[in-house]
Amino acid sequence: MAKHASLKPLLSMPVVKVMDKAAIEQNIPHRDPFLLVDEVRILEERKMCIGVKHVTGKEYFFKGHFPKTPIMPGVLVLESISQAFGASAMPFVSNNKEIPLFLGIEEAKFRGMVVPGDTLYMPVQILRLGKLSRVYAEAYVNGKLCTQAYLTFILGEKPNV
Repeated sequence: MAKHASLKPLLSMPVVKVMDKAAIEQNIPHRDPFLLVDEVRILEERKMCIGVKHVTGKEYFFKGHFPKTPIMPGVLVLESISQAFGASAMPFVSNNKEIPLFLGIEEAKFRGMVVPGDTLYMPVQILRLGKLSRVYAEAYVNGKLCTQAYLTFILGEKPNV
């Protein structure tokens, strides 16, 4: 796969809409303690957004990862990115009877740690949007790239639980 251009310039683009936690919860089924995005900034509907996660240190996973050296697991950074994408995109692709599910994670790279007190900024570029969606995303802390990956999602039927 060809190298993707950095999404860092998206961090300074004008925002057209901001989704708070209440708006995010209207679009994705995640809830505390597994809601891992605090805000989604829409840069261009169906094309680009930035997820924001304020890492407080009170998150459940820090109890075991790692008690004396708390670090946000890389897979949960990817989950935060996926939730930001889902919150921004679900109104355009779902009839509320479906949920976005991971289909693939490709070329994931973890380049820096995310620790309590950090704010995680996650620019997402939507490459394909539909029943099958694909994004390229990065995550930054203090302007430094810490995670990047291509993520693929499929809409799955909500289970009747």
